[in-house]
Amino acid sequence: MEFRIEAQDTRCEARAGVLVTAHGAVETPAFVAVATRGTVKALSVDDLREIGVQILIGNTYHLLLRPGPEVVAELGGLHRFSSWDGPWMTDSGGFQVFSLGAGMEHGVGKIASIFPGEEAPRPKGESIVRVDEEGAWVKSLLDGSWIRFTPEEVIRWERLFGADIILPLDECTSPFHDRDYTERAMERTHRWAERALRAFAETEGLGPNPKQALFGIVQGGAYEGLRRRSARYIGSLDFSGFAIGGSLGKSKEDMYRVLEWTIPELPPEKPRHLLGIGTVEDIVEAVKRGIDTFDCAAPTRMARNGALLCAEEEGFRLHIKAARYKKDERPIEEDCDCPTCRRYSRAFLHHLFRSGELSYFRLATIHNLRFMVRLMERIRAAIRAGSPLEIENLIG
Repeated sequence: MEFRIEAQDTRCEARAGVLVTAHGAVETPAFVAVATRGTVKALSVDDLREIGVQILIGNTYHLLLRPGPEVVAELGGLHRFSSWDGPWMTDSGGFQVFSLGAGMEHGVGKIASIFPGEEAPRPKGESIVRVDEEGAWVKSLLDGSWIRFTPEEVIRWERLFGADIILPLDECTSPFHDRDYTERAMERTHRWAERALRAFAETEGLGPNPKQALFGIVQGGAYEGLRRRSARYIGSLDFSGFAIGGSLGKSKEDMYRVLEWTIPELPPEKPRHLLGIGTVEDIVEAVKRGIDTFDCAAPTRMARNGALLCAEEEGFRLHIKAARYKKDERPIEEDCDCPTCRRYSRAFLHHLFRSGELSYFRLATIHNLRFMVRLMERIRAAIRAGSPLEIENLIG
């Protein structure tokens, strides 16, 4: 893998570059579309290419459950199996270890806000995860059986999936974990990182993609000393790039501080990925602090639930279910060039959503992902042109 930085904003840490993988180049900063089970929900690979998506990320936990790494490898890896021949990433399943464990106990994760504020934890259920020094036991959501996750086994699975960029097993922490637990989890993540690097070297040649890159993951919660220590340690290891994960604090302001502590400690010549973050405001602020790539399921999940990304709406969300759109002949956004906005009105999308028509999910997801792609295009153009990275300049 090669990463070239081609432009730098002199007012902040933002940079524009190119990430070159075995299956194509990605212009950065970039949004990575979430393809949990090997597909972006409701879309075909032709849809993704038409709207300009550059790279996908699959989920090791869910792909492990079905169809399984051996099946994917036998069918040519994720690239051939899914027919997406562009760059792929896979995560380690570490977020599922968190979300099905501490995330359930603390009410934090995909469904509940990852930024819970100062309120006390509100449990969502019982943990179905057991973490120890060797790895984690995680219950299958399909049949309730226990699955053993170890740094070595996760690398083997990801070798078989064949993604271009893979992530090692880590232990995410909750905003409600105290400093002592966060430190223990961070140190365990460091030991797992060393084991993952050894496993990565030992499994060279396994699977359909001989040119994979392994990124390290920085942990440490919202504690400055821990974040800096983790970034220095993970940054000293022989990873091709880095991801920032785990608890980013109880608020977005906490997250911005975490990035400001972390990024200066990482090797500047290597790419930096921010896990699970993808709102407009957060992307712009994170790019200013030096992040190169992002993945987040929110834009596609929002689309399926009736929230369409729109620059003129508060919070950039147009709730298509609202009665005021019943006779609205305008597209979602007047200046959007996506296939949905070129052909369909808010009134028609309102009708599809209220009627439960399956075509709604495709049309809405196309728009929301194209919105994200256009945002990243404008960010890259602004960095290269030396223009201010302010939301009002990026979204008309």
